[in-house]
Amino acid sequence: MSEQPIRVAMIGQKGYPPVHGGIEKHVAELAARLAPSGIEVTLYSRPHYSEADGPTEMPGVTVRRLASVPTKHLDAMTHTLVSTWDALGTGHDILHYHALGPGLLSGLPRCFGGRKTVVTVHGLDWQREKWGRFATGILRVGEYASARLPNRTIVVSRALADHFSEKHGVDTVCIPNGITEPVLREPRLMGELGVDKPYILFVGRLVPEKGCHLLTAAYANLPRDVRERCKLVIAGDAGFTERYAKRLRDEAAEGTVFTGFVHGPVLDELYTNAELVVLPSSLEGLSIALLEGMSYGKCCLVSDIPPNVEAGADCAPFFPSGNLEALIGRILELLGDPEECERYGQKARRRALEAYSWSRAAEDTLAVYRNLVGK
Repeated sequence: MSEQPIRVAMIGQKGYPPVHGGIEKHVAELAARLAPSGIEVTLYSRPHYSEADGPTEMPGVTVRRLASVPTKHLDAMTHTLVSTWDALGTGHDILHYHALGPGLLSGLPRCFGGRKTVVTVHGLDWQREKWGRFATGILRVGEYASARLPNRTIVVSRALADHFSEKHGVDTVCIPNGITEPVLREPRLMGELGVDKPYILFVGRLVPEKGCHLLTAAYANLPRDVRERCKLVIAGDAGFTERYAKRLRDEAAEGTVFTGFVHGPVLDELYTNAELVVLPSSLEGLSIALLEGMSYGKCCLVSDIPPNVEAGADCAPFFPSGNLEALIGRILELLGDPEECERYGQKARRRALEAYSWSRAAEDTLAVYRNLVGK
């Protein structure tokens, strides 16, 4: 008699397919690799994120769209609540929550359904600038809950593991984000977005903690001749931060191109053909955009926050987080020294492909699941 598959509900991500967002990418990549290992995965999705519903092109993976209250403060929590209720009623063995807010509910399945729960912490969300005092307080409680309530707590970086150990006395399981083999593409599609070479590239959501305002300000203060020969491409859009995104567009210097969210071949082209990738974030768990930029052999100039230093090691140039003058100086130095950029890029590619793997992340996650259910 064949062994029954482990049924896992993924809850907390916005949805599938992963149009934008690191958590969505993380969940989709794991699901694709867990299903062939005997895991039946249900991805809970919010209706306003995508129209995908039912079985995916990945056997063993199903998308289930349930309603939420699509506002800044209620979207994640209402969707987590209805998804938890649904997962309890449909016989899932493990409910796997993603992010601190959804982690608040990770104790319910254990108390009322006897189910196993896992929380993956992708970052310290209460530090995000978009939240007011009340929401920040709730997310702080979410951090405590994510450390204490689930059967296992996973973190995506050593920096987060150290934080949970020092603050909560909890031993977490560190399973870093991964990357896929990069697809190098000639510049064909990106021209339709108004992008031509050469250019500096930023990839990420337009939220304050990603530091895009610092980059646009730095670009505006570059010498005119530099801006005339090198554009700034912002590949991303707002995440309940429309006012911030509008201000970025209104104040951007000539030569700045906002593409909106991009993925697939267009994003491949943007990474492949960038002169320099700049990620000036003040808060990360472990940046997938940084890992992707490194995998494409790009020189990635990043802020010196611990998760970036952890990922970039000696393979990426850094600048002091939040320091505009330092960022301007490093951009000018790197644009003026293509050989140095090439050296950084070659080292970065080797490190990214050797150290970060979605297959390894899935194997480690599967080990957590099997340990919890005794299979």
